Amino acid sequence: MTFPIKTCVVCSDEFELRPGKPGFANRCPSCSEPENANSGGGRSQSAEERQAEAEMNEARRRTIRDMLYRKDS
Repeated sequence: MTFPIKTCVVCSDEFELRPGKPGFANRCPSCSEPENANSGGGRSQSAEERQAEAEMNEARRRTIRDMLYRKDS
């Protein structure tokens, strides 16, 4: 059985899309490695960093909500 040949969106190399491949389906295994390394445990954040991230996420949610539900007059 042959696997589909995909082109990586990051480095434009061709790779075989195999079942169980870690990472994204549109990125080659070597370009998916940095995301895999960051996604597991991650690093611990200070209280100030968590607060800043929470405020940024709230502002992002508010902006998206306003864009979705605003009335165009």
